[in-house]
Amino acid sequence: MAIKKSELYSSLWKSCDELRGGMDASQYKDYVLVLLFVKYVSDKYAGVADALIEVPEGGGFQDIVAFKGQKDIGDGINKIITKLAEANDLKGVIDVADFNDADKLGKGKEMQDRLSNLVAIFENPALNFSKNRADGDDILGDAYEYLMRNFATQSGKSKGQFYTPGEVSRVISKVISINLAKSSNDTIYDPTCGSGSLLLKAADETDVKISIYGQEMDNATRALARMNMILHGHDTAEIWQDNTLSSPYFKDADGSLKTFDFAVANPPFSSKAWSNGLNPANDEFKRFDNYGIPPAKNGDYAFLLHMVRSLESNGKGAIILPHGVLFRGNAEAEIRKNLISKGIIKGIIGLPPNLFFGTGIPACIIVLDKENAENRQGIFMIDASKGFVKDGNKNRLREQDIHKIVDVFNKQLEVAKYSRMVPVQEIEGHEYNLNIPRYIDSQEEEDIQDIEAHLLGGIPKRDVEALSDYWQVYPTLQQELFEAADRPGYLMLKIPGSEVKACIFAHPEFISYGKDIQAVFETWQGKHTPLLKAIQPGDKPKAIIYALSEDLLQAFTGKSLIDKYDVYQHLMTYWVESMKDDVYILVEDGWKAELTAVTNKKGAVTDYVCELIPKELMINRYFQTEQGAIEELETKKDEIVRQQEELQEEHGGEEGLLEEVTNDSGKITKANVNERIKAIKDDATFADELKVLKAYLKLIEQEGEISKQIKVLTQFLDNYVLTKYGDLTEDEIKTLVVDDKWMPTLRQAINSEMDRISQRLTQRIKELAERYDTPLPQMTSKVEELTVRVEGHLQKMGLVW
Repeated sequence: MAIKKSELYSSLWKSCDELRGGMDASQYKDYVLVLLFVKYVSDKYAGVADALIEVPEGGGFQDIVAFKGQKDIGDGINKIITKLAEANDLKGVIDVADFNDADKLGKGKEMQDRLSNLVAIFENPALNFSKNRADGDDILGDAYEYLMRNFATQSGKSKGQFYTPGEVSRVISKVISINLAKSSNDTIYDPTCGSGSLLLKAADETDVKISIYGQEMDNATRALARMNMILHGHDTAEIWQDNTLSSPYFKDADGSLKTFDFAVANPPFSSKAWSNGLNPANDEFKRFDNYGIPPAKNGDYAFLLHMVRSLESNGKGAIILPHGVLFRGNAEAEIRKNLISKGIIKGIIGLPPNLFFGTGIPACIIVLDKENAENRQGIFMIDASKGFVKDGNKNRLREQDIHKIVDVFNKQLEVAKYSRMVPVQEIEGHEYNLNIPRYIDSQEEEDIQDIEAHLLGGIPKRDVEALSDYWQVYPTLQQELFEAADRPGYLMLKIPGSEVKACIFAHPEFISYGKDIQAVFETWQGKHTPLLKAIQPGDKPKAIIYALSEDLLQAFTGKSLIDKYDVYQHLMTYWVESMKDDVYILVEDGWKAELTAVTNKKGAVTDYVCELIPKELMINRYFQTEQGAIEELETKKDEIVRQQEELQEEHGGEEGLLEEVTNDSGKITKANVNERIKAIKDDATFADELKVLKAYLKLIEQEGEISKQIKVLTQFLDNYVLTKYGDLTEDEIKTLVVDDKWMPTLRQAINSEMDRISQRLTQRIKELAERYDTPLPQMTSKVEELTVRVEGHLQKMGLVW
């Protein structure tokens, strides 16, 4: 059975636990990722003629397994990895971690056990990458990114820079028009490539195998990037280790900088040592000519100008930089003016704060485009700073945030409080300051208090009219909720505030709108249900979710009140949390209801589970009668327990008739009740207590009998379900998964959006009604009345002042 993606991730992260304690995450990632690499190439290429990677004799993962439990396991792993590296020109790439380092891995038995346990995790038969597809849809690539994100999270402020969050990488990849690449002759470049994740995300956007170039200053990080490229099928990618600004590696025959069709970068923010080894005033590559030299202690524009110089005459790129580059003065202001004047900046996307590892400051994406730059009349700006979700101690872009940014940017859509095309002339009027709030007011409108309404009552008509989006969909609802007040410009609520929600829910227009939204979903469902049931081994999960999500987004485009991106997010959340694992099982194993045994600590089988079809789905479709009988007994049992609690509440406590049978934990047992009955049954003075005890004993016996019946029926039901799993046809499995599992979950999510719509309207109306419910004079009069009453009571008590 195929391993679930989530289980793969947790299994790999568990391997990191074996290394914690002896080193920082920025160090132990080198060990885990190297073993992942060796495992992958061994599964995929061992014994394969003319393979992409040669796995030499004595240089594969099984050779590492042979060293498990051996005293010299560390030295043995080093030698095996060296053989693999030498056979594939990977010296300095996969052999950077020393598996025999006692300072990091412990001495003697500690190292032996730690490495043996680590190897055992990768030895899991479920972690077989022999069928892995290096086509942007491979399970290993996602696992690698998962590890990189977690390593970056664990590495702390100074060492998380080797990884650009995947969500930001995807935004960049989709706004530089790299999908226009036509052949492998097209090139993409990252001058500060880190582990290569940004380059790979961009390459994934193309239908051709684009040529990849990257440079990285840190040698260990460069090794990560090289491995990452191979794991993703880009073995010809050129990744060089050196300082990009002082020693750029990629040059043309005449010594000038090589130029590329596309470029992406997430350089270190505000580098103070950017000019080390470089004479900016006499730069041999002319990167600062006609623009200006960046400040000596801030290298943000140095990296941006390096990218500008590295682009072809029609090249396109994007770079992540701190917000300060948009508005800082002096030398940077002059560079900014020159860039704007030449039309090279196509757009600016303001991102939320705290997205990046190593810094919490907000950043922006500056999109560059040399094509037709001289005719560019404006810069397209997006303020995406408010679209994110908290994820631990960091913020993260949601799927809906990514999609909205990309849609709006690529279609150049002007959205109120979010995006606009800013004319260069307007920017000139602001002295070439590009600070986004100067051009886009994304602040929520102030909820203005109406003094007259506070004094005289009534709800300001302008506040009601501000809900015009709702009144366009529910045109007669406004008249049903409000009536004119005794003066112009103000309204009164016709019904009590507590009845507003019920009125909205029962209104024909609200009901009709809900049916319209359901019809949109049902049309989408009708189109995609046959496609989902046609999933077969070899299909690509990412292609499946792309088709589903894009069509859902399109289906809800233009629908009033409901945000299509919110609907889209529901699908993407469900995909990540559950549906993705199901689809990966289907494309590996087909439509099979395979059972997995659940064992206790002693290894005895206690139950069986089916990951694809939970037991509840089987019961709901095939065994509702049997389940209903159990639920009926459980209801009776609950009633008996309630009666027990009532008796205990009435007769428990000190000197209560049940005091003698209540133990120190406040519980009453059958044994205690029987013992007490036996002790007092012949004594007439305890008649009342005996009566209560017998009543309580009867309830205990009834509860016990019903519990036995429930246990028997539950066992019968479990056996029925287990038998049915084995009898399921492929069509029945498809019905259970698609019709009973996936679609109802998504339908419920759509319904939750309808609830949100009504809740927002209800809450606002009630808020306005309560705000102006009691006019100030009436409130003042009430205060005076209460003051007189309190003073009167105080005087009666003899308190005089």
